[in-house]
Amino acid sequence: MRSSWKGFFDELALWRDLGRSVDFWWRDDDATTRTASLDRLVALAGSAQVPLALAVIPQDADADLLSGDQGAVTVLQHGVGHRNAAGPGEKKTEFAVGESAGAAAARLQWGRRRLQDLYGARSLPVLVPPWNRISQPGLVAGLAGSGYLGLSRFGPRVLATQSPGLVQVNTHVDVIDWKGSRGFVGQDAALKQAVTHLQARRFGTADTDEATGWLTHHAVHDEPTWDFLQELFQLAGARSNVVWRSATELFLR
Repeated sequence: MRSSWKGFFDELALWRDLGRSVDFWWRDDDATTRTASLDRLVALAGSAQVPLALAVIPQDADADLLSGDQGAVTVLQHGVGHRNAAGPGEKKTEFAVGESAGAAAARLQWGRRRLQDLYGARSLPVLVPPWNRISQPGLVAGLAGSGYLGLSRFGPRVLATQSPGLVQVNTHVDVIDWKGSRGFVGQDAALKQAVTHLQARRFGTADTDEATGWLTHHAVHDEPTWDFLQELFQLAGARSNVVWRSATELFLR
């Protein structure tokens, strides 16, 4: 076994020895239409029996995005149109400083209703902001009052920044090398991200109750990415203390 896998499973074993289960969850971003890569993603989720949270862009979403019996797949709201509205000096965001909180909230409500109309009970009122970023300063505080139950970004959550009534569960492992090849980040780098968050949870320097989230983007997966995910689900699934949580379990508790 390669050292990166050994370090990962050593960490899982430490959790087991403490009598603790390791909660993982899986979020995939940027879904709009049914494609071969999306079908492959959903098939992988089904064969591995791993719940999949699919972040769907409302403005471009097709009604036939999901079909058949796909009970392991839930839909989250990936912004509204996934268009960069950042002003000068801002990092990429759909919800920029220059947009009023009211205008942003109205756009979000339209997107939430559209996903509910298209996908019914599969759609959860959980916001996944594009680029995992919201720059508009008043928007997060008003999400719960607008009917949202959850928010999901990237990195360890900070409970003190949450809006009352809003559950925040983030992702922590990004398998894509966005700043380099834009392909698979590599086995060592992916597993290191996972171990880093698990260790922080175990030591109490990150929220111990936040499930460790794996972030994928099916539209840009290369073969090494697919191979890694299949191996991850197979090997981690064989560990008795690993539990893959669904978005419904995490956000509707």
